Amino acid sequence: MAVAAGLGLAEFPFSGAKAFWRWVEQCEAGGIDSLWQTERVVSTEPFLEVMSVMAGLAGATERLKFGMNVAAVGFRDPLVLAKQCATIDVLSGGRFLPAFGVGSPRAPEWAATGRPPKGHGAAADEALEIIARLWTEERVTFTGVHYTYRDAAIAPKPVQNPLPLWIGGSSAAAIARTARFGNGWLGGFEPPAEVGPTIAAIKRAASRLKRPIESSHFGAGFGFRFGSWDEPETERAAARAAARSGRDPRTVLAIGDARAVRDRLAAFVDVGIAKFVLRPIAWSDADMEAQTARFVAEVLPEIPTLDRRWKSSIAATEALALAALG
Repeated sequence: MAVAAGLGLAEFPFSGAKAFWRWVEQCEAGGIDSLWQTERVVSTEPFLEVMSVMAGLAGATERLKFGMNVAAVGFRDPLVLAKQCATIDVLSGGRFLPAFGVGSPRAPEWAATGRPPKGHGAAADEALEIIARLWTEERVTFTGVHYTYRDAAIAPKPVQNPLPLWIGGSSAAAIARTARFGNGWLGGFEPPAEVGPTIAAIKRAASRLKRPIESSHFGAGFGFRFGSWDEPETERAAARAAARSGRDPRTVLAIGDARAVRDRLAAFVDVGIAKFVLRPIAWSDADMEAQTARFVAEVLPEIPTLDRRWKSSIAATEALALAALG
């Protein structure tokens, strides 16, 4: 199926490592497609470091795919990052889904390190070119404004060839970056009404560069909770979502029963999204396990129906595009 649903973490809601690994085992056994870790380096709240989580998941799972949502290229050296990704893909047997971005202008890392976010997009573009080349070329020589390498090489290469390179962000620069370097796109806090135009813009830009992106390689995410808006857990999540995204929480969270989650998934499917990173809203071991269990029991069985809906939507979109050309 093209449509697949993974679960993601932002803050670390568990009492400790054992509870975290117990949840990972629950996801592995329950048929979850993939696990994702949100990037946050500077925080007083507990966030796991994304590349460390990727390495841990490579050894702790056998079926699950996993990725970062998304790793900020501007905070990392591209040679080291390319090597880390290749190693993780090898150790996982080709289950790694790396996803990159520049870093949100709201991210606290910029102020903490004394660097303005403006201008880091150009550095990210250089870094992504270097990373992609290191995954496929024997030796890489690169001279840019921000990075210079001579005969850089990494081995072993990733198991996946090509190793997926998903890009996040919906700005004009992010759209151009996805078309130039990516083979997938992963949205952030954008609601369905904003995602559709972004997908269309990426497809147009990629077509002009003669490197089209597969229709199934567009993803989005949102937080969900089986519960109500007036629960303390939801109120806490809503406040944080508003602070981080600057949006009305009701546009980026799905709260209620299984129908609320399925309806939000369907709204994204209708604008072309096939891959999902859904974040359970829970703040204890038992609550995370309960939310995940309900998702597995009540939402995952709807994925085949959503897949058929996505395929019908894509077919209709492509028919309209052909009609416009003819």
